[in-house]
Amino acid sequence: MVKRKSSILLYIGLIVGLIVSIFPFYWLAVMATRTTAEIYSFPPKFWFGTQFISNVTRVFENIDFFGAFLNTLFVACCSTLLVLFFDSLAGFTFAKFKFPGKKWLFVLLLATMMAPSQLSLVPSFVIMAKFGWVGSFKALIIPGMANAFGIFWIRQYAEESVPSELLDAGRIDGCGFFRLYWNVAIPILRPALSFLGAFTFIGSWNDYLWPLIILNDERKFTLQVALSSLNGIYVTDYAMVIAGTLLAVIPLIILFLFVSKQFISDIAAGAIKS
Repeated sequence: MVKRKSSILLYIGLIVGLIVSIFPFYWLAVMATRTTAEIYSFPPKFWFGTQFISNVTRVFENIDFFGAFLNTLFVACCSTLLVLFFDSLAGFTFAKFKFPGKKWLFVLLLATMMAPSQLSLVPSFVIMAKFGWVGSFKALIIPGMANAFGIFWIRQYAEESVPSELLDAGRIDGCGFFRLYWNVAIPILRPALSFLGAFTFIGSWNDYLWPLIILNDERKFTLQVALSSLNGIYVTDYAMVIAGTLLAVIPLIILFLFVSKQFISDIAAGAIKS
C-alpha cells in the first residue's frame, strides 16, 4: 500500500513538472495566434485565436525570414560539426593519453570556463577585424569551433566509458591514434556526442549578441538578429514578434525530440553491452 501511494505521488509530481515545463511553449503558441491588444487583455485568454496566419504574414513582409533561417541553419550546423570533432578529439586525448603538462593544461581549460564570455567580445572583434572577417560567417563559425565545456564533458565521459584495455587491444592490432579515436572511441562516445551536438546547435541557433556585433549585411543576418529588427522604436507589434519567435523555436523542439530519443537509445544500448 505504501509503495502504491509513493508511486502515485511520483506520477503526480512528474505530471505537474511536465505541465510546468510545457506551459511556456503552449503560452507562446497561444499568443502567436492573438492580436497585440488581446495579448494585453485581462483576464488573459488561454485558448488559441485566429490571427496566426496574419501575424506570420507580417513577419514575412518585414524580414527575410527564410534567408535568415538558412543563414542560421548553416552557421549552427557548421559550428556543431566542428565542435563535435575538435572537442571529442581533445576530450578523448585528455582522458586516455599521457603527455607533458596535461594536468596544467586541463586546469587552464577549466579556468577559461569561469570567465564571462562578454569579456572577450572586444578582443574577439579586434581579431576578426584584423583577419578581415567582419561581416562574414567565418567570424561566427571559426572562433567557436572548440569550447572548454565540450572538452570537459567528453573527457569526463570518455574517462569512465572507454576501457583502456580496449585501446590496448587496438594498439596490439596496429591501430594508430586516429584509428583508435575514430573506430574505438567514437562509437562508445555517441551518447555524449548526441548531448553535446544538441547543446551546441541550440546555443548557436539562439546566439544573438555576437552575430549582432559582427554582421553588417542584412542578407547575412541570423534569425535572432533578424527577429530583433521587428521591434519598433516607438510601437512594437508583439503578436508579430511572438509569431516570429514561435517559428524560430519549432526547429529546436523537433531537434530536441529527435536527439533525446537518440540519446536514450544510445544509453540503453550501452547499458545492454556492459
